[in-house]
Amino acid sequence: MIERTLQSLSEVIGWGTVDVVVACNGCTDGTDAIVSRWEGVSVLQVPEASKAAALNAGDQCTCLWPRLYLDADIEVNTKALRAVFTALEDGALLAARPAFRYDTQGASAPVRAYYRARSRIPGNAQGLWGAGVYALSRPGHDRLGMFPDLTGDDYFVDRLFDEREKAVLPTEPVIVRTPRTTAALLAVLRRTYRGNSEQDVATGGASLTRTMRELLASVRGPWTAFDAFIYATFAIVGRRRASLSAMSSPVWERDESRR
Repeated sequence: MIERTLQSLSEVIGWGTVDVVVACNGCTDGTDAIVSRWEGVSVLQVPEASKAAALNAGDQCTCLWPRLYLDADIEVNTKALRAVFTALEDGALLAARPAFRYDTQGASAPVRAYYRARSRIPGNAQGLWGAGVYALSRPGHDRLGMFPDLTGDDYFVDRLFDEREKAVLPTEPVIVRTPRTTAALLAVLRRTYRGNSEQDVATGGASLTRTMRELLASVRGPWTAFDAFIYATFAIVGRRRASLSAMSSPVWERDESRR
């Protein structure tokens, strides 16, 4: 998938005014060989299989600001990236991300229902998390310092800023390709909820309460009620599996259905 991601950045790479860095954190799938064919893209070998280690290593390879942090399976368009950088360069915002849309092509019916419901929950579209992409200005990054060794870097970064300091910009949306199977979605949710639970101790689960309230408010008829039921079922099972996995040695669950 890194080839597709870099292809979406080809115009940006051609500017010659940005540093594009791919940090391969414990990769054994030939990612570095693919990236090395791209002129204007730097490749880092990070021995540790840790996303936080990869993000921190990438930070050490550039002195340019603002900085966009992009998951390897997200396609971002040039207009969206330019809009985010412009907004952060103005100085009014410390953090921002572009709008996004879910691509559920090829996904099973339950997965499509889950993401239809998720798209109707306002809170899921208002934070820096959930899109696989966000950017920080230099003052914003100064507040962050280094990325902590936590699952859910976007969730952590979102909480560093109040509503006046961050924004989701009304750009042309980036593409977030969803899992295709129930098993793949549950694997992703298990990782997500495990990471959230690490950071939700202080709030006592307030974010879950708000999400469920917004989910109920999104119901407008039988079909949206069905989607909400599917969403709630996945959420319950995903959280249950996350709590069980937290008791054992954690693994990095990823969506294998799109690979």
